[in-house]
Amino acid sequence: MVGRIRRTARREYPKLAATPAFRNALRAVGGVRRELFMPESDRAQAYEDTPLPIGYGQTISDAYIVTVMTAALNLPPHAHVLEVGTGSGYQAAVLSGLAGTVHSIEIVAPLADRAKTLLASLGMTNVTVRAGDGFLGWPEAAPYDGVIVTAGAAEIPPPLIAQLKPGGTLVMPIGPEWPLEQLLVVRKAADGTLDRCSMGPVMFVPLTGRGERVRNPAEPDNRATAACF
Repeated sequence: MVGRIRRTARREYPKLAATPAFRNALRAVGGVRRELFMPESDRAQAYEDTPLPIGYGQTISDAYIVTVMTAALNLPPHAHVLEVGTGSGYQAAVLSGLAGTVHSIEIVAPLADRAKTLLASLGMTNVTVRAGDGFLGWPEAAPYDGVIVTAGAAEIPPPLIAQLKPGGTLVMPIGPEWPLEQLLVVRKAADGTLDRCSMGPVMFVPLTGRGERVRNPAEPDNRATAACF
């Protein structure tokens, strides 16, 4: 799996694949037993290049997209990270191996409880999970070096930008509807201005709660100044 991810990234994102951030992300992905985060009935497919259902209308992202999204965060040492959309806990487990602390929010309470129990059983004590609406972020633990959102929306929730440190990076799928999402990388400058670029088209489960998108909004917030990497 690791070799396949490396080859694909070198083809799709050659600049990113040459960075220490990508090598670190790939090492972290290789160190997580992906099958543990999946229903037993689907574990035979754990290392295939596809998202898979985990119940409650949610999915576990394929390992390739987890790797490139994690790499795009370009986390500093001992980073403080917010994840919106815990799901199975797989992305949080990958982040655990790279960050100092990870705060992860899941709107589906049974999934949050399951992920919390699993991550604790694996000794990932630097990850804190709670059930809640990720649109609001986790202000008590802010600011964050990185914010990663694993569900699509029409616009970036303003609280997440507010909770991002100057110099920090947010990675999130944005688009007016599911088939039109772009994976955006948004960097916050020291003066609070935002620089954004696109990693190209993606399709994620939708953000729910206050961030749930209306169909075909007048001006979707997936404008980007350039392609990333």
